[in-house]
Amino acid sequence: MTETPDSTFRQELNRRRTFAIISHPDAGKTTITEKLLLFGGAISMAGAVRARRGKSAASDFIAIEKQRGISVSTSVMSFEYGDYAVNLLDTPGHEDFSEDTYRVLTAVDSALMVIDSAKGVEARTLKLMEVCRLRDTPVMSFCNKFDRESLDPFELMDHIEKHLRMTCVPMTWPIGMGREFQGVYDLASREVIFYQPADKGRKNATIALSPDDPALDDEVGAKAADKLREDLALIEGAAAPFDRKAFLAGRQTPVFFGSAINNFGVQELLDCFVKHAPGPQPRETTTRVVEPEETPFTGFVFKIQANLDPSHRDRMAFVRITSGEYKRGMKLRHVRTGRDVGVNNATTFLARDRTITEQAFPGDIIGLHNHGSIRIGDAFTEGEALKFTGIPSFAPEIFRRARLMDPMKSKSLLKGLEQLAEEGAAQLFRPLFGQDYLLGALGLLQFDVIQSRLENEYNVRALFEQVPYQAARWVKSDDEAALDRFVEQNRDRMYRDLSDTLTFVANTEWAINYAADQNPKLRFLKTMEIA
Repeated sequence: MTETPDSTFRQELNRRRTFAIISHPDAGKTTITEKLLLFGGAISMAGAVRARRGKSAASDFIAIEKQRGISVSTSVMSFEYGDYAVNLLDTPGHEDFSEDTYRVLTAVDSALMVIDSAKGVEARTLKLMEVCRLRDTPVMSFCNKFDRESLDPFELMDHIEKHLRMTCVPMTWPIGMGREFQGVYDLASREVIFYQPADKGRKNATIALSPDDPALDDEVGAKAADKLREDLALIEGAAAPFDRKAFLAGRQTPVFFGSAINNFGVQELLDCFVKHAPGPQPRETTTRVVEPEETPFTGFVFKIQANLDPSHRDRMAFVRITSGEYKRGMKLRHVRTGRDVGVNNATTFLARDRTITEQAFPGDIIGLHNHGSIRIGDAFTEGEALKFTGIPSFAPEIFRRARLMDPMKSKSLLKGLEQLAEEGAAQLFRPLFGQDYLLGALGLLQFDVIQSRLENEYNVRALFEQVPYQAARWVKSDDEAALDRFVEQNRDRMYRDLSDTLTFVANTEWAINYAADQNPKLRFLKTMEIA
């Protein structure tokens, strides 16, 4: 029988907010991450997205991230904001790293969507929102870069509604844009918050003004004041009111306007987010639904990261706590292996920086040191055999074969490739017959990242050669004889991945489809839940 949680547990549960930031590349995602950390007191100075004078974004800590000014690995950042404990996951911003982002979205309870106000909803955002809709994930929207020329805010909201099939509810409204951007009007507090670009932020105080107050004309000018009054009249007549139930169901998105790089409009967003975003949500397993109020500890691994501390060549498993309370020194069952392990050094994160965790609750992300036995999708419990569902793996579309520059480093190369594959940087396939390992990815940049990380973290220099493969499928069947025949007929194109699942590679998608037509007793899988 499940124990009744005490009042302290309930209080900690209710104040958790765990969310991911999603966007198209260059919409300002990492910048707004830095500003949220700044307002949360987690950092004293926000790092530029592109490193200047040695300073880079706190959420970017891999060498190639600092060099190129992009995020290619998910960062977990935990901080306090008012009465709330916030867990923020900054996802990879480059389109080549969608797989890591998809997995992260299984570990959060809500999402913040950052949109470039000059471009509207872009392709990468659409793909990520498809994943959010599969889980009915609540989404808030921040229309960024209003200090530049942008789309009309009504046009912008119409663009969001048309492409993302969610009703937009403006929570703030911009006064001007580009060089004439003066601030935003907070529709809930009825305050005008003025923009002061010379100070890279806000004025010392906001001014509470009714739209009908003549003093508004003195502050922003008659033309801008009249435009604001006209816009607010349209909003009042046409826009839907904020409905928290519709927001939590993924049908409505509150919309904020501002400029993240100037710290402007971000605090209003954060205040609303912690107030209205959901706390820890239930999670599906193959046998039952785990409720966050349950007192026995449960959690699942959604990410593996190698070499957070390059001097120690460590590996960390990121565990989302789904129920119960973690206490330092407690014993947990690693369900897949059946082993009970004492956990004395679980950590919490601020990107690369870590602290030992004494206590953690549902919604929190903790790191477990991984010596090679922990995989993405693994469950940790206090004894119950659970398998969490919905953690995806995608068949790669681009393939390369690694060629060593120094043949004496072959063991180091294999170790590096295995560890990077475990954390989801790419997929590693070993041939059923032969010695040449194959590396598969969803985007070309992933090979650049692997090449860079092999050199910086494993002291291995390697080149990646093209191979004549463009498609792969995992192959499964209940008919072992049929599967054996297929393997024998395609010896040179059969591999196994890290989970030991049979994989068929081919020169074209057509060849995959032909093989599937000719072998109706086999299943050729493009997407697969992590075993």
